[in-house]
Amino acid sequence: MNKPPNWLRLTLSILLTAGFTMALADDDDDDSDEIPFDEANVYFELNNTDGDLGIHALIDGEPWKKLEIEGPNERTQLLIRLRSKLRRQGLTELFFESAEPTFDELDPADFFARFPEGDYEVSGDTIEGDELESTAEVTHLLPAPPVISVNATELPDGCDGAVPEISTPFTVSWEEVELSHPELGRTNEPLEVEIYQLVLERLSEPELNFTVDVESDITSVAIPSALVGSGDEFKVEVLVREESGNQTATESCFNVR
Repeated sequence: MNKPPNWLRLTLSILLTAGFTMALADDDDDDSDEIPFDEANVYFELNNTDGDLGIHALIDGEPWKKLEIEGPNERTQLLIRLRSKLRRQGLTELFFESAEPTFDELDPADFFARFPEGDYEVSGDTIEGDELESTAEVTHLLPAPPVISVNATELPDGCDGAVPEISTPFTVSWEEVELSHPELGRTNEPLEVEIYQLVLERLSEPELNFTVDVESDITSVAIPSALVGSGDEFKVEVLVREESGNQTATESCFNVR
């Protein structure tokens, strides 16, 4: 078989190379056309007192008509398609939390196998037809449970046993969390706390709910005397959130004498 002349082989090589380069450029253009979400977080919440785990997500951005979350195994975890007038209107924000069965119903190891670590791709279509895409990094790094005290009296984990009597005024404090959970997920690893959250609920009448978020270097909150009276019964929760969004909560109860 006769070979094509050198000039023809050179021309074909140039054309093929140019075509390949253009294809790569087109791919880059496609990526640059994707609009990132303003917020795309997928994370876990542990109630250490009750012994249950759940997966949560908070997604916010341009008005969309379709939303999808794909796990690191490239399997779709969530798919929402809007219909009718809502499709024309679009949604901008979505928050969900899963069911949280106790560890007796769903072992933590099975839960983490169900939702492995890795990049979760959050994508969608705007109401104009443009593509939305962001990546949420999911980790099994859960904060260690915070240990709660009131007026330097350490509270028991939970409200089932004897309830301490506390004098007023009082300050709720907790030990600084520096490591991950000692038993669940990636254990005893250093982590960065983003915020602590204190929730104080008065169980006696009149009802009261007091919630405050504080920076990671603050580990106590003084409760205003105007909110407290003798004989009041309180439930207290301290939640610690690490930088990936994963959070762990501890609950307890006490009475005011």
